[in-house]
Amino acid sequence: MKEFEFEVKDENVSDRIDKYISSKNEDISRVMVQRLIDEGNILVNGKETKASYKVQIGDKILVKIEDPKPTELVPQEIPLDVVYEDDDILVINKQKGLVVHPGNGNQDGTLVNAILARCKDSLSGIGGEIRPGIVHRIDKDTSGLLIVAKNDKAHINMSNQIKEHKVKKTYLALVRGVIKENFATINMPIARSTKDRVKMAVDKNGKEAVTHIKVLERFNGYTFIEVNIETGRTHQIRVHMAQIGYPLVGDFVYSNGKNPFGVEGQMLHSYKLEFEHPITGKKMELTADLPKYFKDVLEELRR
Repeated sequence: MKEFEFEVKDENVSDRIDKYISSKNEDISRVMVQRLIDEGNILVNGKETKASYKVQIGDKILVKIEDPKPTELVPQEIPLDVVYEDDDILVINKQKGLVVHPGNGNQDGTLVNAILARCKDSLSGIGGEIRPGIVHRIDKDTSGLLIVAKNDKAHINMSNQIKEHKVKKTYLALVRGVIKENFATINMPIARSTKDRVKMAVDKNGKEAVTHIKVLERFNGYTFIEVNIETGRTHQIRVHMAQIGYPLVGDFVYSNGKNPFGVEGQMLHSYKLEFEHPITGKKMELTADLPKYFKDVLEELRR
């Protein structure tokens, strides 16, 4: 277990404790401070505290960070399409059908099992036992780019960039129906569905969700679009497109999945990521070409 001790000086008086600690140690984010407080691992003058506590002159603050639990996950040699890798991050072009991390019914054969085999012990432990290195996720049947953090500092920085909407995510999708507008913005809040807990739904009491779409190509009964998301809500693109009447081809959850191409699972590809390298600050722009099945469907529509 790591321990950090701080004593509050004049210049910090009345700062919230999460702001104070993250300003004193750049490896500890405000989100992480709040989690440590919930776990009883931050003490002020020997007593547990709340995230809203404002520090006072002379306060003695103890921060305890437990070592990551050793994972019981089994490394598995699953082929990975690596787009970029250095000592801090790994960016993968995930294939359709690959689950990102273990869960109910998927204890192995996941992306996490594959990156454990590739990276051995060099993965961030912040994601917890079943999510080592995973900074963000994409659905099982969504293909394309995904960032993996190889150390805690990279993980904290990338998580903050995502939270502050500094990571630009561009997707390509094929939807049913012909969209008349060349550009559109969908701003509809999303929450867990009250009718089906597996699904998400547009809900006025949900969290803000903003999706921008640009038409790339129109076909007979279908539209090929580019999508940028400002927010990263679960199933955001799939929910928004279904809500406005243009569901993703192959999406059995938010439509009937009907398509003449025999595609199973939504035709959605994480095409481009733009972000700052979490350690060097260098501007990164990475792309991943459409998978073959997606190109084949587009060619069939063009014919």
